[in-house]
Amino acid sequence: MNQIPIENRQHWMSVLARAPLADIQAAWGTVSDKPEYTFLRQPETGLVMIHARTNGSGSPFSMGEMTLTRCAVTINNTVGHAYIAGRDKHHAELAAVFDGLLQDPTHNALLTETVIAPLEKKLTEQQQIKAKQVASTRVDFFTMVRGED
Repeated sequence: MNQIPIENRQHWMSVLARAPLADIQAAWGTVSDKPEYTFLRQPETGLVMIHARTNGSGSPFSMGEMTLTRCAVTINNTVGHAYIAGRDKHHAELAAVFDGLLQDPTHNALLTETVIAPLEKKLTEQQQIKAKQVASTRVDFFTMVRGED
């Protein structure tokens, strides 16, 4: 079996994790022959510690905890994983199944074109809309120099 570059897998896992469940369910509905899969790890919800850095590059600190749901499935001897922000177990399950399918070169090209690309396009459009909304409320502060007292 040909190996898929890790960057490609990171990309589609990111898209699947950020896409809304409704969009992933719609994409799952377009899969013609749905494979059978078994759970290695049932979807389970827990907490992870979020780390940040002062000024983006300074000393690291623990910012807080975040709810995360994870799942692992086996499809035709391929393991699919998913980690989803929040508590949606069905989202984690479908993302793990898509990860497993996308690792198979026979499904990769078709699913990348019909599932990942449209999901990514929609996420990008939503991000641009949000950026415009944020930009419209931006306030620029400036300081006027009055001269010497």
